Amino acid sequence: MKSIFIFLTRTESITSKIVKFFTSDKYTHSAIAFDKELFYLYSSGRKNGIKMFPAGPCMESLNRGFYERDPHTPCVVYELPVTDEAFALARKEVDAFMANIDDYKFSVLGIAACKLGIKWTRKNKYFCSQFVAQILRKSGAATLPKEDSLMRPLDYAKLEGVTKVFEGTVAELKAEINKKEAVTV
Repeated sequence: MKSIFIFLTRTESITSKIVKFFTSDKYTHSAIAFDKELFYLYSSGRKNGIKMFPAGPCMESLNRGFYERDPHTPCVVYELPVTDEAFALARKEVDAFMANIDDYKFSVLGIAACKLGIKWTRKNKYFCSQFVAQILRKSGAATLPKEDSLMRPLDYAKLEGVTKVFEGTVAELKAEINKKEAVTV
């Protein structure tokens, strides 16, 4: 048995502020990781870590971009135990996105449709929580309560079998990870 980690945040970016304004959700961004240290976070968002565009499938880090610039960013981490097969399939799905990164774009209109409750999928265009949903659904890692294009970050807290393993700021999360690494050495 392995685990997939779902990372939710709310940065001070313009996009995050717009999403927060329209949804009032506590968290406005989601990413997925395959290790408890969250060394690589995969999502659909800022490809360069700071500027909104270009955007699409990306690999984020707690040590770069917005998370480095604003360590007081609120975040929460959920652990989802999955079978070895689902874990491998989820990795394969992410690897396929990352290998063809230029074929995909960020779905700005998808965010608006999601807020309005309109199921709307566009070829090769994803917003963050839709990206995470597709990985979890296609790998069989989770049964989602909604269609991929209707998933919002906080919907991941309601998945069957998911456990909240951390809530605080990015700085506190990094300190917690470093503390656990020091104990295991």
